[in-house]
Amino acid sequence: AAGAAGGAYWVDSQQKRYVPVKGDHVIGIVTAKAGDVFKLDVGGSEQASLSYLAFEGATKRNRPNVQVGDLIYGQFLVANKDMEPEMVCIDSSGRSSGMGIIGQDGFLFKVSLGLIRKLLAPKCEIIQELSQLYPFELVLGMNGRIWVKAKTVQQTLIIVNILEACEYMTAEQRKQALAKLSGN
Repeated sequence: AAGAAGGAYWVDSQQKRYVPVKGDHVIGIVTAKAGDVFKLDVGGSEQASLSYLAFEGATKRNRPNVQVGDLIYGQFLVANKDMEPEMVCIDSSGRSSGMGIIGQDGFLFKVSLGLIRKLLAPKCEIIQELSQLYPFELVLGMNGRIWVKAKTVQQTLIIVNILEACEYMTAEQRKQALAKLSGN
């Protein structure tokens, strides 16, 4: 179907590529600094922009220390087919609410958009079960990117492997795999 602007668009049910949606929380990778704006790869067809003022406490004098290659957890303020997607790292009251630059030493990987929706569901069993193994930090982006960090690299990779495998495991298989890991 052709849109009003004359461009064609279609919906892929498997949806391999993320399409920005206003309000979605995503993990972006800083690709460039251009004046007062950072450009971020968010896994969509075009890059998103992020103003240096879109951080808690940021002013002209007090700029956030953002470098090319940094991971940013933020949300879309603007996302429609006629404009460049624009991200912010503050909520409507100017607070960071957990958004901003993500720590350097975790592990970033990608899963399907279907699995991300499952993991972001309230009271997700997978996350609850994993949190009983050992403590870890987890950032889930609606764009299919996951950042995870546990105490050791080995523990981090175990979490990554389980999250990646969840896509193809039944709840029962998952519980067995976790039981093996926790030594029960």
